[in-house]
Amino acid sequence: MRHYDLTPLYRATVGFDKVADVMDRVLAAEVSQTSYPPYNIEKTDEDGWRISIAVAGFAEDELSVEVRDRALIVSARKAAEDTQRTYLHRGIATRAFERRFHLADHVRVTGAANADGMLHIDLVREVPEALKPRRIEIARGSKGDVPVSEPRQVN
Repeated sequence: MRHYDLTPLYRATVGFDKVADVMDRVLAAEVSQTSYPPYNIEKTDEDGWRISIAVAGFAEDELSVEVRDRALIVSARKAAEDTQRTYLHRGIATRAFERRFHLADHVRVTGAANADGMLHIDLVREVPEALKPRRIEIARGSKGDVPVSEPRQVN
């Protein structure tokens, strides 16, 4: 795997630390990262998404959905191995897994549901009022109505 040094990016930019961190995280990810379990990410609204993960073979009490440090962590672990059954073919994987999704600012999980072997996790972006764009009204008036600061001499 190629290794990219992002040090010059950190030295030449101000305020782009998050972008550089994301690039660093993507480039540092293992090439052989597992694809188990398969998942979909769909856009459900302008500020809404749904992650659907195939979790066939897992009961609801064997699944865990947690948000920690701006990361959504989905994990599953079988309670106990069924030794009473003899399988001729075992194609449904029920091995333990942990899948992480990095969440952007102001994205929160609104719910999770397990139906028909699929775990659906709903997310929504809720930008606080203080960070939303707002229009500033410009006052109208004559020259005499608008206070003008006196120019100061700077030494």
